[in-house]
Amino acid sequence: MMHKMRNTVVAGLASLVILAGTSATALAAVTEISGAGATFPYPIYAKWAEAYNKVTGIKLNYQSIGSGGGIKQIEAKTVDFGASDAPLTAKELNDNGLMQFPTVMGGVVPVVNLPGIGAGDLKLSPKALADIYLGKIKHWNDREITSLNPGLSLPDRRITVVHRSDGSGTTWIYTNYLSKVSPEWKSKVGNDKAVSWPAGVGGKGNEGVASYVGRIRGAIGYVEYAYALQNKMASVKLENRDGHFMDPTSAAFQAAAANADWSHAPGFYMVLTDQPGANSWPITGATFILMHKRQAKPNVAKAVLKFFSWSYANGDGMASQLDYVPMPDSVVDLVKQAWHDKIKGADGSMIWSGN
Repeated sequence: MMHKMRNTVVAGLASLVILAGTSATALAAVTEISGAGATFPYPIYAKWAEAYNKVTGIKLNYQSIGSGGGIKQIEAKTVDFGASDAPLTAKELNDNGLMQFPTVMGGVVPVVNLPGIGAGDLKLSPKALADIYLGKIKHWNDREITSLNPGLSLPDRRITVVHRSDGSGTTWIYTNYLSKVSPEWKSKVGNDKAVSWPAGVGGKGNEGVASYVGRIRGAIGYVEYAYALQNKMASVKLENRDGHFMDPTSAAFQAAAANADWSHAPGFYMVLTDQPGANSWPITGATFILMHKRQAKPNVAKAVLKFFSWSYANGDGMASQLDYVPMPDSVVDLVKQAWHDKIKGADGSMIWSGN
C-alpha cells in the first residue's frame, strides 16, 4: 500500500546537518560523523536523521552531492562514509579497501510535464523511452507514443529531454535499465554514472532534474520516486518485462526486489532493473553505503555503524512513508555480520560487536 509523505523533505544540494546533545554511550569522544554522495536516498536519510536527533547524541553531516562525488570522497578519506546508488563490484571494493552495504531500495521514475496529463496517464514502452532519450522521438505526438495511448490527446510539442549533469547513481540505474531493454542504447551510450547523452539538458542532482522538468513544458526526466511525490510530478506508466504497464508504487518496487538473492551477491552487488514479475516496477534499485575496511578512527566508524543500525531497527515505517522498500531482516543480519567481519581498526581489532 502506498504511503503519502507526511512531512515534506527539503532536498537541496546543501549539507544535511543534524544536531543533538552529547551521548553518554561509548560514542563519548565522537562529536561529528560525516558522509557524502547519492541524492536518491537523501529524503530517507533526512527523515532518519530527524528522528535520530531525538534519541542519540551525535552531529551528522551528509552532503547530497551525487554518487560519483560520494565515491571520490570516501576513496580520498575526506568523509567517514560514502553513499552510492551504483554498487561497486567486488574488485572495485577490494582495489580501494572498501566494503559496501545496502540501506533501502526504491524506484527511479520517468516524469513528464505535459498540460492536462497527470500521474499514470501516459503509457510508455521500454523502446519508446529509450528512443526518446536517444533523440529519435522528438515530438509528443510521434506515432510510437500515440499508438500506446489511443485515448490520450498528445500535443505536437517538442520533447525536452532532461538528464543528470553530475556523476549519479540514479543515472547508473536508469542507463543500466535502458541498456537492458535497448540494444541501440547499449551500443551507442551504455551504462555508467555519467554518459555522453545523445539529447537534452542536464540538471544537478535529483532535485535539479525535478526542477527542470517542473519548469519546462514538454519535458521528460527521471528522478527517485520520493522527488516525484514531493514535487507532485506526473510519473509515467511504464511497461515491464512481463508486458504489464505499471505505476510506480512501493508494492511494485517490492515485487521487483522479491527474488533478490543477497546472500549470494559478492560485496552486496545487486542490480534490480528489468526484473521479471507481473507486478514489478522495471527501474528499481538499492542504494549503498561505502566504508573503509581499515579504520584509523574506530570510534568514529562505530558511531557511523550505530546510526545505520538504529535506522535499520527503527526506520522501516519512515522508509515506507517515502515509498522506499526497507531491507528485509535477513539482509540486515547479513549486513551486520559483514560489519563484524570486515570493518576493523588499523591494528585489526574488531569494531562492531552488535551494539
